[in-house]
Amino acid sequence: MQYKGLTSWMDYSADNYNKIAPFVYSDEYTAPILKWLNPSQGQRIIDLGCGSGDLTVKLQDAVGAGGFVLGVDYNQDMLTKAAQNGLKNLFHCDIQDMKLSANLCGENLFDAVFSNATLHWCKRDPSGVLEGIKRVLKDGGRFVCEMGGHLNCVGVRACLHHVVRTRGVDPESIDPWYFPSVEEYRKLLENAGFRVDTISLVPRITMLKEGGLRDWLQLFARDTFLKTFDDEGAAAIMDEAVRMCGVDCQDKDGNWSMMYARLRFSATLVRD
Repeated sequence: MQYKGLTSWMDYSADNYNKIAPFVYSDEYTAPILKWLNPSQGQRIIDLGCGSGDLTVKLQDAVGAGGFVLGVDYNQDMLTKAAQNGLKNLFHCDIQDMKLSANLCGENLFDAVFSNATLHWCKRDPSGVLEGIKRVLKDGGRFVCEMGGHLNCVGVRACLHHVVRTRGVDPESIDPWYFPSVEEYRKLLENAGFRVDTISLVPRITMLKEGGLRDWLQLFARDTFLKTFDDEGAAAIMDEAVRMCGVDCQDKDGNWSMMYARLRFSATLVRD
């Protein structure tokens, strides 16, 4: 079995995502990356992996009537929710192979590309993401991003690998996540023609909602990491992983949290 990338994992509903993982869009966690982006009147910005548009509408408000914001996502239900939330311009595609139509926005015309909590799902072709970004950015355009980095979900991921391996399956072949180190992604950016202005790995303890780790796994692992297993088998794997992780991820009052490690960077496209 080989993981094929962004083709079917995004079948969850926007409402379910926002119920279980509202921290993804929270002001507390997104303020630093939005400050780096610093959107202003008249700018043209793409939000890669816009989801339900909770952050994208902020960009749309910031650029005003004279600007242009495009939300891009693979999940159609997310795009439907984004439209309901007031996003005017939306595009459906796999961002590892992003080819925007010329009549939609053209090439080399955008001031910035922004992405939050998306690129760690682009394991199949990380370089393909950057190639698509290069096609839409103007010379000197910026790419501002936060994604899962090295040590993200530490412990939980190891437990999933262990439990899956006991079922006779190679976890490396089905693990959907791409969590690069600072140096790994710096090299990727530089090889693609970007000047890295700042890049760092930011540890973040993330509190989970009432359903704890089990709901988190149901949302993020069931149809990705565990998509080749039937419902009974996947449930057993998730339950065992929860039991293993409780010693580290659950406090004495029953509250669940995870250690996230976010790769945060800003880079500028420098054309030859």
